[in-house]
Amino acid sequence: MSAFDRELSQRKKQILKAVVEAHIAAGEPVGSKYLVQSNLLSCSSATIRNEMAELEEMGYLEQPHTSAGRVPSELGYRFYVDSLLQHYAMTNKEIDEINSLLKVKMSELDKILEVASKVASNITKYTGIAIKPKQSLVKVLKYEIVGIDSRQFAIVMILSTGAIKTKKVKLGFDIDEFSLPRLSTALNTYLTGLCADEITLTSVINLERAMGADPMLVNATIKAIYETMSELDGGELHYSGLNHLLQYPEYSDVNKFGEIINTFEEKNEILDLVSGGNDKDINVLIGSENSVNVMKDSAIVFKQIKKDGKTIGAIGVVGPRRMDYARVLATLNELSENIVDLIEDKRLLTENGGEASAGRD
Repeated sequence: MSAFDRELSQRKKQILKAVVEAHIAAGEPVGSKYLVQSNLLSCSSATIRNEMAELEEMGYLEQPHTSAGRVPSELGYRFYVDSLLQHYAMTNKEIDEINSLLKVKMSELDKILEVASKVASNITKYTGIAIKPKQSLVKVLKYEIVGIDSRQFAIVMILSTGAIKTKKVKLGFDIDEFSLPRLSTALNTYLTGLCADEITLTSVINLERAMGADPMLVNATIKAIYETMSELDGGELHYSGLNHLLQYPEYSDVNKFGEIINTFEEKNEILDLVSGGNDKDINVLIGSENSVNVMKDSAIVFKQIKKDGKTIGAIGVVGPRRMDYARVLATLNELSENIVDLIEDKRLLTENGGEASAGRD
């Protein structure tokens, strides 16, 4: 039993729950008269007023104006999510929309997560987010070199995350049949077990010595590997349904909404937040609990997607603090189960990257 449970009587819990859910639905301060008229509680208006006053003193409710009703505080929302939230029963239409994800034959994790974020946005009417978290410690465990033609080859990198990344390298000169096997041996000798920041000048010199007369080949290879690992380390963010936020008065300030748009486009703050998230079943960050400064009046909810015990992505939603948490949590849980099914169904294939090139002066 938490400290919150010891502080609040059963009646206070019922009143707090009623206030939170009424405010989520209407966005207006909630008064005792409304709670009595809506038959949500069986006690008198005077009793409700006294209990609401005590909940305000305890920090669970706030009164925006002297004559107005009350709204939940950040603490009130946190208690509601942790202790009062009831299971949301998804409709058949919502379940069908989520299950449609399984019918789409997608081979890349990025695309699966992006579609999932759109589904989450459509169902919850908030902004959906799909994330490949920052992974600053991604390392290559093994390299394989595959020749394409006399001036092209592919580097296949088996990563510490369990993923496989392929990068094409295009050269401005021909390579002989012995260079690629020698390159494969050198890479596995000097670069395995290193993350991007650990590829030093010494590593490059060792490769050049091993390759002998092919320094340009080494330069193009190092460039391709470093670019690929930097992309993986940097994380990716997709978002859907940003326009949904405009229906909430919390986002009516044009300047503040513009700052939120910039935060999505620049992505790093959100990526840092999710990449550093707790290893929980689902993360619910309300107001100041999240580190994104322009979202202090918002809530961010996300669920990590795991494969073989490792986090490979996350899906979530962003909306006002008065978010319909029950629906959001049910939606993200259902979506994540479908994503895991897609992965375990072996439809998730190797991702292929772009090209790195080098020419001879």
